[in-house]
Amino acid sequence: MSDDQEERRRQLAERIRTDQPQSARVWNYLLRGKDNYPVDAAVGDMIRQSFPDIAGIARGQRYFLARAVRYLAREAGVRQFLDLGTGLPTADNTHEVAQREAPDARVVYVDNDPLVLAHARALLTSTPEGACAYIDADVRKPGAIIEEAARTLDFTKPVGLTMLGIMGQLPDEDEPASLVRELLAALPPGSWLALADGVDTNETLNAAIAAYNQNSASEYHLRSPERIAAYFDGLELVAPGVVLTSEWRPDPAQGDVAPGEGNTMCGVARKP
Repeated sequence: MSDDQEERRRQLAERIRTDQPQSARVWNYLLRGKDNYPVDAAVGDMIRQSFPDIAGIARGQRYFLARAVRYLAREAGVRQFLDLGTGLPTADNTHEVAQREAPDARVVYVDNDPLVLAHARALLTSTPEGACAYIDADVRKPGAIIEEAARTLDFTKPVGLTMLGIMGQLPDEDEPASLVRELLAALPPGSWLALADGVDTNETLNAAIAAYNQNSASEYHLRSPERIAAYFDGLELVAPGVVLTSEWRPDPAQGDVAPGEGNTMCGVARKP
């Protein structure tokens, strides 16, 4: 290992706070993963007590991701993916789904959680024909993301942009819809957006998320179905449009609908 690599590893380790709950680790705990700490478990238990089906939201988003990426790789012919808000590695990560359909697919993962980045670099390995890269960046800096991703992706060709649960991490003052538009503006015609996020239509979930926000280092912001749909303005939605994650081209192989999936909306659309 070079001195530069060792220094980056040291800096990442210093950023991993085990005394504060982090969203990626809380979700990992709710999904019965092992990459979390007692502070994450405590917050996860608190949320689950208020809203027992909270883990179903995370499972539903992961199931949607697999179906959306498979659609883009198999039916839309996409060979490049930019995955924002990667989260901790689990089954059917973006490059695994894409490279099963197209071994030469290239994927760039973006996150600013140091534990996510450490695990991604260790566990998310590409096929020989394709490529995987990992960017330590904040979604609020789309220019920096595009510049770094261009080292791996060819932005003269279509890109599949995936954004699952990431817009909810941003408060209104960060203008999340504007960030989506800025990212899409950097992609060529024929590119795609696959996006999913939580909606504010369940008062019990709203109360659980409010409690989470009071006890976590980060906040999550549920939004109305209309605001989720607005992320796709100017794009060509594929059927069935902006719907619950359980309703977007369901795959019987994934099993029954997970409780809680009715609280997340999603869609897949093409940039004309």
